[in-house]
Amino acid sequence: MFEYFPGNYVWNLGVVAVLNSGGYIDEVDRACKPLLKAAARGEDAGTAELLASWTSVVDQVISSADADHESGHNISAGHAYARAANYLVNAERMQSADAPDRSSIYRRVLELMTRSFELSDPSTKRVEIPYGQTFLPAYLTVPVTEAQTYPCMIMWNGLDSTKEHMYLSGFAAELAQRGIATLMVDCPGSGEALRLHGLTAQIDTEEWATACVDYLEKFDTIDASRIGIVGWSLGGYFAPRAAAFEKRLALCVAWGANHDWGAVQRRRVEREGELPVPHYWKHVMWVWGESDRDQFLARADSANLDGIVAQITVPFLVVHGENDRQIPVEYAHRSYSQATASPKRDLRIFTAEEGGAEHVGLDHLPYVSSFVADWIHDTFHELEQ
Repeated sequence: MFEYFPGNYVWNLGVVAVLNSGGYIDEVDRACKPLLKAAARGEDAGTAELLASWTSVVDQVISSADADHESGHNISAGHAYARAANYLVNAERMQSADAPDRSSIYRRVLELMTRSFELSDPSTKRVEIPYGQTFLPAYLTVPVTEAQTYPCMIMWNGLDSTKEHMYLSGFAAELAQRGIATLMVDCPGSGEALRLHGLTAQIDTEEWATACVDYLEKFDTIDASRIGIVGWSLGGYFAPRAAAFEKRLALCVAWGANHDWGAVQRRRVEREGELPVPHYWKHVMWVWGESDRDQFLARADSANLDGIVAQITVPFLVVHGENDRQIPVEYAHRSYSQATASPKRDLRIFTAEEGGAEHVGLDHLPYVSSFVADWIHDTFHELEQ
């Protein structure tokens, strides 16, 4: 993995996330160069400095975008607003749960995304999925196609990513090129749902899946018989759980096999493995709405797919990196081996030699994205026969 900051895994993971989501290497270098000393103090100590440095570059990119817009160069402006959102959402992600102005920073990200869609991607829009007495915020990207109906993937994020990360990764664009729509959802415990609406995570994710499928079935252009689900990182627990119990889902992808997330938390208490974000325990209890770590750990024990993936009765793909320093690769083999009721189950382990070997393949994300998109396209085509 490309490692800008020697010995700081969490910050390095953030850098490769930015670069593999459309970041320009010169802008990334300008943001990172002033942070070398701060990064040497560990993942928690310098996150306020990190935000300040990245925000400086964000302001420069927005100024450039504004000038392009005033000149009528809307495509360039839209791309620049998206790049600014990429930098800002990744800097925001690194802050403590109780960092000042976090909500206002995230609202700025949402404004940048809206301007980007308006100027350079009319195929994507923000939508709200009815959920109980509230809603789940999402982005919907549709393909440009002459087909009267098309399949759709529901995409869920993990512990610390947002629908903006999903969109900016380019995965929805990959699927759109293959004639597939993507609904990128901020589930409870993530993104806008957590930050602005206070929705926290839960074990029984099939409730979110039902809300998403109900919403998509109202579209005349979406083939209701070909709605699938993909989840990355902690979504590698959320999505298989949903597919086991929401039987209208036609296929499932675990992008990072989080088979026993509760055990991962116990390992982290013992300082085993790497962490995904700074200020980890504050972050994880914010996501799950807990204030006591022991109570959180007891609840997290239920985030386990033993006895669950055996109930998946649709095509199932497990994708994992052989050098995933957060989630053991053995979990990928466990999810695959237990999915005995699936009519088509596949396991793909990305190696260090080819790239994509880190957590969710973030070190070589476009390469992994193309593989997943091809599997989804081929499987939807098989289901259509």
